[in-house]
Amino acid sequence: MNKTFAFASHIRHHAVLCGTAAALLGAFGVSTAATAATAPTFAAATTAQQNQINQLYVQLLGRPADAGGLAFWSGLLDRGVSLDYIAAQLKASEEYAKRNTNSGPTAGGGLPTIPATTYNYYVSPTGSDSANGSKATPFKTLARAAQVANKPSTTVWVAPGTYAGGFKTTGSGTAAGRIYWVSTTKWGAKIVPPANSTNKTAWDNRGNYVSIIGFEVDGSKIGSGTKWTLGIYTGGSYNVIQGNHVHHTATTIPCNSAGGSAIGVDSYYKGVKGDVIGNVVHDIGPAGCTYVQGIYHSTSGTIMNNLVYRVGSAAIHLWHDATDLKIINNTVTSSVFGIIVGGGDYYFTSAGANNVHVHNNIVYDNKYGISEQGKTGTGNTYKNNLVFQNPTYNFQLRNGLTHTNTISSNPMFVGYSRTAATPNYELSASSPAIGRAISTYAPSTDIDGVARGASADLGAYQH
Repeated sequence: MNKTFAFASHIRHHAVLCGTAAALLGAFGVSTAATAATAPTFAAATTAQQNQINQLYVQLLGRPADAGGLAFWSGLLDRGVSLDYIAAQLKASEEYAKRNTNSGPTAGGGLPTIPATTYNYYVSPTGSDSANGSKATPFKTLARAAQVANKPSTTVWVAPGTYAGGFKTTGSGTAAGRIYWVSTTKWGAKIVPPANSTNKTAWDNRGNYVSIIGFEVDGSKIGSGTKWTLGIYTGGSYNVIQGNHVHHTATTIPCNSAGGSAIGVDSYYKGVKGDVIGNVVHDIGPAGCTYVQGIYHSTSGTIMNNLVYRVGSAAIHLWHDATDLKIINNTVTSSVFGIIVGGGDYYFTSAGANNVHVHNNIVYDNKYGISEQGKTGTGNTYKNNLVFQNPTYNFQLRNGLTHTNTISSNPMFVGYSRTAATPNYELSASSPAIGRAISTYAPSTDIDGVARGASADLGAYQH
């Protein structure tokens, strides 16, 4: 049975993260002058427990756990506290907020700076849909905000909390005034299936010039009704899906041609230029189901700095009218297919996937590595990728194309696992992926906003 603990304030959260013995004891109301006999004691943590805590720290705070914090949380884990609870406490800390707050000029954690906009609406779990959506009187649901966020130069600021998914956004911005949907804390605004689902999509965006930034989409707790097959879907043009965490969607759906994906950028409604940047996607679709993808893209744009793992079919899949795409600095692993570049089942064109540039990616420990399927062109390039331990094949290219400067060795992640709840895909100091990126199309920062500099690494994370 899990134990729960109430923290009195953010000061206590911060004290726990500081990790000193005095701070840890003080955070829980124990005098720092207490003797050893009165101080709380914990059994020695196992190596596995320490690794789990360290992985949470790296994932959420961008650093390993300090000695005091490691001992403290490991002790609680040993006494039945769940990893989810520990993660929630780390997310509620001052350190996490400073690193991941997305509020304009202070944006961090790989999130973009949001410019000032003419219209601003606010959403909070404590709000009301009969309110006017101001900062003082926010809306309660994203669906209500979607009814009014329909003008260029609009930002919807969404406070941390849990929100029902299954809604549609249709408002369009312009090149000069986008519409921004922003979780004010990275992954703090969590979108979950409603008690009675009537929609197969968590977030269905049909607008143009829309940015969806910093949300968590968690499909693990399924209610009644229609099961989600799609996480974040966009059918408009010039849209950006950035810094989101999409996981455990479509895991129990029937495996059939209806398909599904965690993030989908579609040309069906004639959308173009869709960018998928810095997202974490994992545990998508029934295992081995070839119809459910991680990132599914069927138009032009960019797929960059994403981490994708444990997907039923392909981690990254181009199909339909996909063309003129850059697939750069992604880490994909533990799936059936790593990266598929192809065209077929066309909507509006039969030209095939051409001018697709696949650079600086890590494709490791999938059944298949990087492949061209369907119809492809001669303008595709495959440069400076680490492709290894994909047993059926590492590469399968067409039209006489070859790959260049490929690294064929273990990427040596800090904490790789096909099954762990929180594997660590950052590069260890001895990784062969360090400093091996080609500068063409390479991003200036990594998935967490760390500057890549002149010696950029492969994959989503800069060492």
